[in-house]
Formats: sequence, structure tokens, C-alpha cells
Amino acid sequence: MSTVTRWWFVRHAPVVGVDGKIYGSDDVDCDISDRAAFAALAGTLPGDGVWLTSHLSRAKRTAKAITAAGLETPQPIVEEHLGEQCFGQWQGSSWDEMQEKDPDAYAAFWEKPAHNAPPGGESFADLINRTGRLMDRYTADHAGRDIVAVCHGSTIRAAMAHVLDLSPEMGMSFSIGTLSVTRLEHVAGGLLRGHGGAWRVVAVNRPSGRTDDGVIR
Repeated sequence: MSTVTRWWFVRHAPVVGVDGKIYGSDDVDCDISDRAAFAALAGTLPGDGVWLTSHLSRAKRTAKAITAAGLETPQPIVEEHLGEQCFGQWQGSSWDEMQEKDPDAYAAFWEKPAHNAPPGGESFADLINRTGRLMDRYTADHAGRDIVAVCHGSTIRAAMAHVLDLSPEMGMSFSIGTLSVTRLEHVAGGLLRGHGGAWRVVAVNRPSGRTDDGVIR
């Protein structure tokens, strides 16, 4: 029988106080007041899995709110490689402000936005690489387990790009809502991409608590 490692990606709760600014890897606050959503997540996610969060407080607070809603979990492992894409010097600015401050760098970025990094930041292609390395490591070290990763929209898009071997441009096309669940599974023994296993997609951007049959579990 093949060994299946199940990844459960949860995007953090909605951020507050950003007012149209690009916050990227800045540590901004989030709204954890949606008790129904957290109760649904607590009834859906595996409490006995390996739990991870990014190093940013919005991911940590979201994981704590899931636990507070009634799910007993281990203390999450904090992984910086699950952090949101860093926009460097542009963080805290709107797109219009970025263009006004540095029109040349702004124009250069948009020539190939999935591959180009903002000044002092990282590209989405960079994010795919670091997310993929983390996923490969945890999949190897915890084969056959459930792995819950509470993190960020771009990180989850990067995970999709990694497992499906998508271009960065295609990876950016996924919509990932706050408090949604994305499930990816690694099946050992496959031949896909020469990794000794194959990836399959179970669910993408599923609203909190809903399974394939539409039932909240």
C-alpha cells in the first residue's frame, strides 16, 4: 500500500489596519472574531497531525484561535520558510506610491512580475523555491502523517505551483481566501518528476469546514 502524506494549508484570518497598503512580510494584525469559521476549522482539521505556522503573528494567532475553538493540537512548529512573500522597500506603500517613489524599479518589476523581485525583496519564483524545499523536507521526515500549515495566500499559491510543477505565472493565478483550506497529498512510489512520489490535489480554496460532499465535519 502506498504511503500518503496529507498537507492541509490554512490561510490566516483577515488582516486589519493595512488600508490598501502592500504588507507582504510585515507583521500586521488580523481579525479572529469569526467564531463560526474557527469552529468549522476545528471540526475539519486533524488535531493529531504535525502543525506548522509561519513566524508572523497573524498565522500564529489563527492557529491559536483554531485550538481555542475546541481542537486539541500540538504546539505548532514555527517555520520562517512558510512566511509571506517579502516586498522589501515597497512594504507599507500602495502600488501608486511605489510607482511615484521609484518609477524605474516599478516599471522593471512589471516587465516580469512573477520572476522579478521588488527592491530589497524576493520574487514569487523565490517563494516557490523556499516553500517547495520546506514541503519536500517535511514530506520526507513525516511520511504518512497529516501536516497542517497555517500560513499565507502567496505561500499556498507557491505550494500549488511546486506540487503541480507550474510556472510562477500560473502559480499566481490561484485565488486563496482567508480561513480557507487547501489540501494536497503526496503518494509515495509514484514516478512524477522523479521525486519517488506523485502529488495530487484534493481541494483548493475551500471555505472553512467544507468537505467534498459539502458537509461540515
